[in-house]
Amino acid sequence: MPTATRKIPFNALDRQNGGELGARMSDAATRVVASGWYVLGAEVDAFEREFAAYCGTRHAIGVANGSDALELAIASLELPPGAEVAVAPNAAMYATLAILANGLVPLFVDVDPQRATIDPRALAAALTPRTRAVVATHLYGALADMDAILPLARARGLAVVEDCAQAHGATHGGRRAGSFGTLACFSFYPTKNLGALGDGGAVTTGDDALAVRVRQLRQYGWKEKYNVGVAHGRNSRLDEMQAALLRLKLPLVDRWNARRRDIAARYGRGIRHPAIEVPPPPGPDQVAHLYVVRSERRDELRAHLARCGVGVDVHYPIPDHRQPLFGGRHAELSLPVAERLARASLSLPCFAELDDDEVDFVIDACNRWEG
Repeated sequence: MPTATRKIPFNALDRQNGGELGARMSDAATRVVASGWYVLGAEVDAFEREFAAYCGTRHAIGVANGSDALELAIASLELPPGAEVAVAPNAAMYATLAILANGLVPLFVDVDPQRATIDPRALAAALTPRTRAVVATHLYGALADMDAILPLARARGLAVVEDCAQAHGATHGGRRAGSFGTLACFSFYPTKNLGALGDGGAVTTGDDALAVRVRQLRQYGWKEKYNVGVAHGRNSRLDEMQAALLRLKLPLVDRWNARRRDIAARYGRGIRHPAIEVPPPPGPDQVAHLYVVRSERRDELRAHLARCGVGVDVHYPIPDHRQPLFGGRHAELSLPVAERLARASLSLPCFAELDDDEVDFVIDACNRWEG
């Protein structure tokens, strides 16, 4: 049977950032240029207030990117050198690198086979007297099981750092991502559910003292100008231009998330190939940042979809504990769920501007696979 082809992009940022929104962003950029103030000014102040209100937290602190958000949030906890921080191993090393950068030790914990987020039962079994914190990564748009993680952390005296880079706007029990943990970290990389036109990030928290510390850490560790009072500070500031653009996009996030959920639900109803496993239908706690299917013949499926013209990607192919930088340090560690996900996961196009005909073409391409 001939392979039907059509160009379906994995993402298409020009669709979101053009048209009326593009014109409004151009006006905002002109306003920032004319202001003469480009770093930590009125736009950043306003965005921080608006984003904190959106997340339901007391504070939001803009930083340069999501990786810095993780590093600075962990640094603000002032954990002793060599302390363990529990982390899932299936999210491309971002949190693990932040842990290592702070002189701490990643404690790798396997993930729940449905959510693909850290498994609370595995977490409880893995904790040691050296464990001081947990990074709860909300993956692919789905919240981690905070109902189970938070009581466990409280009972053991552990800080909880949410990694919300893929979960802007996800809700559970009337609370949004970024409001559950001791601190939470966001990325505004352009492909995120709330994306800038460059790099950007934020840390949210309800703790006044931690908010002060993160603000100091993002600007050299200054307690006041040129007075360095906090170790591990750096230059990590959200700029005025990105803040102005994010302010325009923030009111649109819930609508975009609803469309992402619609696409995910359409995939879930339509893909019926016996060798392709689809995720559960999305609810409010899933904002469909990525739509990730699983197949034991993932690479064959990937090649088939590429021949059909469908853009796909793999999130993520190497578990953290198998990354080359560790050498053989974790060779004896078996985390079977995370390892299976690395072998079997494949991400299909899922962005708010994808139209129904494109989604249906992807569904048909999956179902026509002769795998």
